[in-house]
Amino acid sequence: MVTGTTVAEVMAELAALEDPKAREVNERHGDDHGVNLGKLRAVAKRLKTQQELARQLWETGDTAARLLALLICRPKAFGRDELDTMLRQARTPKVHDWLVNYVVKKNPHAEELRLAWLADPDPVVASAGWALTTERVAKQPDGLDLAGLLDVIEADMKDAPDRLQWAMNHCLAQIGIEREEHRARAIGIGERLEVLKDYPTSPGCTSPYAPVWITELVRRRQDA
Repeated sequence: MVTGTTVAEVMAELAALEDPKAREVNERHGDDHGVNLGKLRAVAKRLKTQQELARQLWETGDTAARLLALLICRPKAFGRDELDTMLRQARTPKVHDWLVNYVVKKNPHAEELRLAWLADPDPVVASAGWALTTERVAKQPDGLDLAGLLDVIEADMKDAPDRLQWAMNHCLAQIGIEREEHRARAIGIGERLEVLKDYPTSPGCTSPYAPVWITELVRRRQDA
């Protein structure tokens, strides 16, 4: 393990990796940093796991530093309240996504946080609850009220703020993909609400419009 690396040294290295063109692209997506993610991962690989350094990097508030922190931290070492605070501090979409996917999903408090965040009045916090719910639909659906989730999606997704809407839509698609008994209803909800129906999709990529997403993923699984 590399020891003795200081926050100042890491911040200087990140500053040296700053690329104005990368920042311009990232800022279009709400992410205020200009470090190539491949280079960021290379720094993380060299530093290896360093929980205390990760906490210090997070405290800087710098987006690139926080992304690096999430790559070198020990996900199971965070307490429930600590993760709740971190999520509310995660200003940018990439930091939010990495925190949920790389850390919270691997933490023993994930289910407790999922339930708390789902009910949170802050739509960005609630979106994390939906992301964790989507993970459970895919990997551990036992105990979930899938029909009830579809009721909420049907009632609330159309008018939800962007990040919450995106997370709810992903959950809708996941239910349709994974659960044949709910598939027709999930597709029907997607068709009625038309959320992300006109979302620009690159060639070779699957549309996030739930009816297309569900149909395509089910077809691929059947062809596999």
